[in-house]
Amino acid sequence: MAQVLEFKLPDLGEGLTEAEIVRWLVEVGDVVAIDQPVVEVETAKAMVEVPCPYGGVVTARFGEEGTELPVGSPLLTVAVGAPASDAGTETETEGSGNVLVGYGTGAPPARRRRVRRMAADVVTSVADAPAPAPASAPAPATAETGGRGDGPVPVISPLVRRLARENGLELRELTGSGRDGLILRADVEQALRAAATQEATAQEATLLPPAALPSTTLPPAALSTPAAVTTPTTDGVTRTPLRGIRGAVADKLSRSRREIPDATCWVDADATELMRARAAMNAAGGPKISVLALLARICTAALARFPELNSSVDMEAREIVRFDRIHLGFAAQTERGLVVPVVRDAHVRNTEALSAEFARLTEAARTGTLTPGDLTGGTFTLNNYGVFGVDGSTPIINHPEAAMLGVGRIVPKPWVHEGELAVRQVVQLSLTFDHRVCDGGTAGGFLRYVADCVEQPAVLVRTL
Repeated sequence: MAQVLEFKLPDLGEGLTEAEIVRWLVEVGDVVAIDQPVVEVETAKAMVEVPCPYGGVVTARFGEEGTELPVGSPLLTVAVGAPASDAGTETETEGSGNVLVGYGTGAPPARRRRVRRMAADVVTSVADAPAPAPASAPAPATAETGGRGDGPVPVISPLVRRLARENGLELRELTGSGRDGLILRADVEQALRAAATQEATAQEATLLPPAALPSTTLPPAALSTPAAVTTPTTDGVTRTPLRGIRGAVADKLSRSRREIPDATCWVDADATELMRARAAMNAAGGPKISVLALLARICTAALARFPELNSSVDMEAREIVRFDRIHLGFAAQTERGLVVPVVRDAHVRNTEALSAEFARLTEAARTGTLTPGDLTGGTFTLNNYGVFGVDGSTPIINHPEAAMLGVGRIVPKPWVHEGELAVRQVVQLSLTFDHRVCDGGTAGGFLRYVADCVEQPAVLVRTL
């Protein structure tokens, strides 16, 4: 008889306690392979595909699309293993061993052998489960043969097949990074990013928000997520639960306002020379440099001079924790809400490397494929709100960081330049900082250095 194993929603890391089912990737009765993605869920951090550590037949699913489940609750059950129906058929199964935090495959070690053939008894022993046509072990789906008769492409996830198909990508040209050459979603996205990066940076003519960078993305239908359940009332009031990304943002901003005594200073700067320097750099050939990357490079240089702002406050220990490394977050507005991807070790990257990493993380933000690791660990945030058509703002600090640099739109304005009134490209810069880590003199010095680099890029030459 087949053994029915229960697969529970794993701990996806970063202290997340729940996730919302966005899309089921399998149906009851489907044969699944070990480590095959079976459901796409949205956490407070990101959209992720969850792989099942068992191979067998899906006998039940728990939760409809749009349902929020706590970590540890059942996701689905899988019937695995069957008695040998003929000599030489090995039918014992195992968990993959490639478990996420909290998976707990639970099967005894003696039973953890890979499925090599799936006997017909696995299907027939499960009541009401539709029997799949083959009685052999599940193999990668034979998607996208291209009509050329070249045999199956090693792809399992229907999302991967659809992503490739809708973007005109030939799967046969890819080398899968998964087990036995399995083509994963990350492989397809990497191929699409490679084709889109140059276009994305070339079209960025002015300071654009991360979410506005052009790129190859999923169609709207593939990006949509179940709308939050609303509850209309008789007095015309509609209530929408704060959950998922929106709920996480609400919690974080509320905590920041409660715990951080913030203050803001700002200055107008003439960005004409910065824009000219960028145009000259891009005219020289090579990968295009974005304005955001130049501002990020300026930020890292300023933080090297004013390290007090690259810190956090530990009130339990009553200590200011200063960081040697700069992990630079940047605010990105997406269809699912505000997210802050993090560029790791931004202080050791030049402008070209920063541009490439911004493009990569921006694409992941737009397609909802950022990992929890991409969204945590920041030590300072760069916030470009100029795209919204505004000049200034007093942004809320991204807790538990100590500061955030805000950048408004770059627009032609009358400006006194070398003693003469002229039309120049002007931008307003604002710094919101935690007054516990420094006083106004340090914050003002940081902001003034940033403005000087914007007005006279030669100040930054020795650090590029």
